[in-house]
Amino acid sequence: MKQYIGTKVILALPMNREDYNVYRGWELPSDEDGTDEGYLVEYPDSPNANHAKHAGYISWSPKEQFDAAYRETSGMNFGLALEAMKKGKKVARSGWNGKGLFVFKQVPSPIGPDIVPKMTSLPQSVKDEFINRGQGPNYCNQMAIVKQDGSVDSWVASSSDTFADDWMIVE
Repeated sequence: MKQYIGTKVILALPMNREDYNVYRGWELPSDEDGTDEGYLVEYPDSPNANHAKHAGYISWSPKEQFDAAYRETSGMNFGLALEAMKKGKKVARSGWNGKGLFVFKQVPSPIGPDIVPKMTSLPQSVKDEFINRGQGPNYCNQMAIVKQDGSVDSWVASSSDTFADDWMIVE
């Protein structure tokens, strides 16, 4: 077998094994310890809801395995913030002075040459060059920051940003 590592954004509630079984309407199997600490875990991105009170798939995870696999989405490191951005989430640092700032991953998108003349973000000389080439710009992956005034700018993490552990998902 091959080894894997994963990152998912989930919802979780501390719950022992017996309480989880009661919640699901199940009887605790005789060979299981109901006092085991753990979590009710919901995978909100799953289309396979298996409980009337949840939109996503739910299951139970033992505390030790859960704690080894998941961290709260406030107090993340930059690597986890990047993974969240890859999943379409907005992220920010709690230590940033400006409240309301957030960073996101701009999704790459090629633009056809027919759109170029209508683009207000390109100078005419650049539009002319793309038209002469018969192509449009092909925007690549980048991170962007949204500021308090609604302006959007490209963004590159500083060394203090990359080593910080105060990243959070912005809802």
